[in-house]
Amino acid sequence: GMNAAVRAVVRMGIYVNAKVYFIYEGYQGMVDGGDNIVEVSWESVSSILQVGGTVIGSARCKPFRTREGRLQAAFHLVQRGITNLCVIGGDGSLTGANLFREEWSGLLEELAQKGKIDAEAVKKYAYLNIVGMVGSIDNDFCGTDMTIGTDSALHRIIEVVDAIMTTAQSHQRTFVLEVMGRHCGYLALVSALACGADWVFIPEYPPEEGWEDSMCVKLSENRARKKRLNIIIVAEGAIDCHNKPITSEKVKDLVVQRLGFDTRVTILGHVQRGGTPSAFDRILASRMGVEAVLALLEATPDTPACVVSLSGNQAVRLPLMECVQMTQEVQKAMDEGRFLEAVRLRGRSFENNLNTYKLLSHKKPDAELPKTNFNVAVLNVGAPAAGMNAAVRAAVRVGITEGHKIFAVIDGFEGFSRGKIKEISWGDVGGWTGQGGSILGTKRTLPAKYLEKIADQMRTNNINALMVIGGFEAYLGLLELSAAREKYDEFCVPMVMVPATVSNNVPGSDFSIGADTALNTITDTCDRIKQSASGTKRRVFIIETMGGYCGYLANMGALAAGADAAYIFEEQFDIRELQANVEHLTEKMKTSIQRGLVLRNENCNENYTTDFIYQLYSEEGKGVFDCRKNVLGHMQQGGAPSPFDRNFGTKISAKAMQWISKKLKETYRKGKVFANTDDSVCLLGMRRRNLVFQPVAELKSETDFVHRIPKEQWWLKLRPLMKILAKYKTSYDVSDSGQLEHVAMLPKEAETGAI
Repeated sequence: GMNAAVRAVVRMGIYVNAKVYFIYEGYQGMVDGGDNIVEVSWESVSSILQVGGTVIGSARCKPFRTREGRLQAAFHLVQRGITNLCVIGGDGSLTGANLFREEWSGLLEELAQKGKIDAEAVKKYAYLNIVGMVGSIDNDFCGTDMTIGTDSALHRIIEVVDAIMTTAQSHQRTFVLEVMGRHCGYLALVSALACGADWVFIPEYPPEEGWEDSMCVKLSENRARKKRLNIIIVAEGAIDCHNKPITSEKVKDLVVQRLGFDTRVTILGHVQRGGTPSAFDRILASRMGVEAVLALLEATPDTPACVVSLSGNQAVRLPLMECVQMTQEVQKAMDEGRFLEAVRLRGRSFENNLNTYKLLSHKKPDAELPKTNFNVAVLNVGAPAAGMNAAVRAAVRVGITEGHKIFAVIDGFEGFSRGKIKEISWGDVGGWTGQGGSILGTKRTLPAKYLEKIADQMRTNNINALMVIGGFEAYLGLLELSAAREKYDEFCVPMVMVPATVSNNVPGSDFSIGADTALNTITDTCDRIKQSASGTKRRVFIIETMGGYCGYLANMGALAAGADAAYIFEEQFDIRELQANVEHLTEKMKTSIQRGLVLRNENCNENYTTDFIYQLYSEEGKGVFDCRKNVLGHMQQGGAPSPFDRNFGTKISAKAMQWISKKLKETYRKGKVFANTDDSVCLLGMRRRNLVFQPVAELKSETDFVHRIPKEQWWLKLRPLMKILAKYKTSYDVSDSGQLEHVAMLPKEAETGAI
């Protein structure tokens, strides 16, 4: 994702009329000067969005650690009049940048004394502004939920795990996987959560004394339950509670000696750093890059050097040194054996991941489980979305842990009315996280025409609560069920909805399960299409995406794939705009970038269809470019869920089930559950920084029911971003950009939607 950040910084810089320079090979290039510092143009960053690594190179640099080296570096910057630095790197690079900034005026004075620069230059370039972006696959930087590159590394790990699972299942093998993370267990933890690993070793949370026994017991129990494979994930920096390393070899030997299982070790190594960046990383890095340029423009000598980062779904700016100090605090806590403190310092999203993993991976013996005598039904409604199964798995397992009986409903409300309902156990949902589509089966049918039959089934099976995982139909379904409460007491039970649809069109939530997977599919396809165009020169592709009336996939897909335009329903367009786009592409073909990419949401306009736009472009572009069209269709609903969707589905669903337990306790009176208030029918959604339960009745006013979309959508603020990066003149609304905040140590109760 570093290249996406580089591209965004360059283009936003040029957009605000700044001169932009590349410094090749990191600080080494700054120290060496010469050809390593080059002014760049708009076209310099074309076609780098889909490339892994970084095109400007990166290097560890010894000389920059010395004052002499930094003196050289300062001289080379002043020569070119550079006083704004954007640094993309880990905490080492950022600490170095901060030191450089603090020494800057001293360095200039020294250069003046040595006669290398004149007094005029010392005055003119008196201050150095710095803004950092954190690029690190370990996600080990405090103050930011996601660092650039983490999501892509998770993609690599999950691809490998999915592939290993098929071979391990065939051979009844145990696999020990070693993933990167010398000091931070984020990758290990999240990949364990995303693939339902049996055991995970991370540096922040060493296993208790006697872990060898408990692990072997767990593995042999799984075998006894006919589970054919065991997966153990080890972070390379894993330790035990005496700070002694736990290596993948050690774990393997233990399993072989004690259990005699056929066990193999796979060390993923540098695979995790490579490959194409995921859609999430490209969008994150593009947002951060633009934010970084804005932060530099607003920087004054008195503002501290800052990092731009993401909190939940919100861009924020944080003082660089506060983040670095907190990151170092974590290491100190681990060295001193204060592991609970280390986990807390890692931040709320890390803590959430750990707690969810502990909840879902180990089943307590039946004797230790509470018995509530409540029955909870889980169903999928709407079109299939990748990640639904991960959500069902989490709901089932959390529900069982809370002491309920969980019933699975097959084929949505329609199946419910026909009595397709059965109890589902802990083991039944094993291995579900990586499966695409909906294993329970899902239908778009709404409950209104089956109310009586559904009420019968709820009475027959004594269902005390409902959990619905699905898209816009699930939301409509809950509205219908709550409206039917006057007539049927059976519906006076707690009901919760978890949003899952590729369209991301459910009111009350910024994200829905399945949208990230669809976005990756679109991005991958666009990458391939762009590649095919690079061979033929001067070709424009029109690509139609799904989403109903919601332009999320088209807009975000365009941002992630580096498209020239995206037509969406939410932003009306006319023939003049189409004409302007054609002219824009005609101009573009005169440069060295001879291809175009245009995305169109399937329902953006009933008359300007994909065919119409294709024919218009073909006619208007005659002699300049030729045109091809591509309708992506249902491939956007399929595929294995992305790490984000597995993780998001798992966490949001676990939280929804805990809410059900709480509501069941509150509404249990005189031997039965009776809930008829608005706040007993909720949608759990992610809003900016938090996961919030919202009564569906209150969301009605926020919904456009005709077009099945929320009236206000956060991602529309990112539209200008896409246009700027595609070289359109547009006004960028800065009101939503981050203000400088402080790194907060969160109180332990703070609930969050950090992913």
